[in-house]
Amino acid sequence: MTTYTLPQPLTRPEARPRTVYTVASGDLRPSANVKCWPTQEQLERDFAAAIGDLGWSVERGHAFDPVKNHGFIDSQRAGIEVFKGIPSTAPLVVVDAVWQYSHHVLAGLRTHQGPILVVANWAGDFPGLVGLLNLTGSMTKAGVDYSALWSPDFTDEWARDGLRTWLETGTIEHDQSHVRDLPALDPEAPEVELGVALARQLADEKAIVGVFDEGCMGMYNAIIDDELLNPLGIYKERLSQSALVAEMKKVSDEEAQQVRRWLDERGFTFHFGTDEATELTEDQVCSQFKMYIAALRISDDFGLDAVGIQYQQGLKDTVPASDLAEGLLNNVERPPVFSRDGSRELYAGQAVPHFNEVDEGVAVDALVTNRVWNAMGFDPANTLHDIRWGEEYGGEFVWVFEISGSVPASHNGGYDKSYSMRQPPMFFPLGGGTLSGVSKPGEIVWSRVFIMEGVLHVDLGRGHVVELPAEETQRRLDATDPQWPIMHAVLDGVSRDQLMARHKANHAQVAYAPDADGADRALLAKAALFNELGVIVHLCGDVAV
Repeated sequence: MTTYTLPQPLTRPEARPRTVYTVASGDLRPSANVKCWPTQEQLERDFAAAIGDLGWSVERGHAFDPVKNHGFIDSQRAGIEVFKGIPSTAPLVVVDAVWQYSHHVLAGLRTHQGPILVVANWAGDFPGLVGLLNLTGSMTKAGVDYSALWSPDFTDEWARDGLRTWLETGTIEHDQSHVRDLPALDPEAPEVELGVALARQLADEKAIVGVFDEGCMGMYNAIIDDELLNPLGIYKERLSQSALVAEMKKVSDEEAQQVRRWLDERGFTFHFGTDEATELTEDQVCSQFKMYIAALRISDDFGLDAVGIQYQQGLKDTVPASDLAEGLLNNVERPPVFSRDGSRELYAGQAVPHFNEVDEGVAVDALVTNRVWNAMGFDPANTLHDIRWGEEYGGEFVWVFEISGSVPASHNGGYDKSYSMRQPPMFFPLGGGTLSGVSKPGEIVWSRVFIMEGVLHVDLGRGHVVELPAEETQRRLDATDPQWPIMHAVLDGVSRDQLMARHKANHAQVAYAPDADGADRALLAKAALFNELGVIVHLCGDVAV
């Protein structure tokens, strides 16, 4: 009889009484982890003090690494190893002061048996709120139960009460009364008829979204499986970013300079310097123009209806940032690009929806919005923003919606009101410029497509963009990333904490309408389109449907 050496079951430590175990998910980029570590340390001290005041203690699940000079979990493998040493039934807290890659900890969270809490600081300088929303959206998709809290320093009563409740019960219930399901729609309403017709056209004729290197930014919540996507009539063309770089090399300097001249003629401002390491240079933007041209040519090659470039991993070490190219793609008025033989203008007179960071929830949303807005005669330029931070101003809560420099120029009021600054070296070692500006006042529709309980959902809401004094705008930029485009967004009928409790992604999609009535009608058409496709539609806040 053969005898085998069998692997031994993993032996985890026993949970200590009245002890919370913590982990910190970080970036994949060492430079970001090192720079962000002091902010993370401060949040962990504040959180531990709050836990201590409630009669509990904190045990960190992994140590500071003196070689790496930070204490983040910085890879999926590292996360798996860390969770082997955490008691499987213990109360577990993910403490999040920064942008983080959700897959670093998702394997451990999927199998953890104790209550899970995700906490973030309420601050603009480091995107912990963005990281929290990414992780909670990923956990929602994965079917992992969790609770969430956010606070400047966990000294306020609201946060302390939430912590006390979680320690006693293992869960926190936030107010989500602003969310309601889509009611029955009048099939004879013109906007409903339009949405249904557009949905049937999409399902029948189908669309293709080009996906450059799916998932490489650690956003599990941003991946929609084909089995959910294809029934909508949307299919993926999976592309390699190495092919994008190869195509960029085929673009001539003269073609890139034509793009530059077009922008100069329209009053676009470049904030140039001479130091490649810290400032924006002519060579960097020349590369970005080549990326813009290459992306359009590849889109034409594959017949794409939308395209997503996932810049950070791989491309960040190869070429300057993709953001300027992305913003140009999203605008109807943009520098003309021709086929390789010069015989055809590509996508003439059209915005080519770009889904930043290859967020496929954005891909679906941007494609749908583009078709509805075009059919209604509205400017179809739409974009995602990070839900970055916000504060009260003038009696209402004004969000800082901010993304890494890739908004369409029409959102800023035109190219003459837009500008380009060098991306922060921490995230963008080879530089490259933004397409930045301050979003113009006006009426917006905001939304998010996400996966919950194995099916597609969409949250739809109304809002408006306010104009703040120049000094307040600058204060908010300085409190976040001053190089990036900013939107002063007010979400109608949705409070700060309601959005944080409900939103299932780090990104929100926004599109302007000419006026409030137009925005209401566009939202209705968009809701009807999604509903006809079988996506579960939720209305958030004050929505006139």
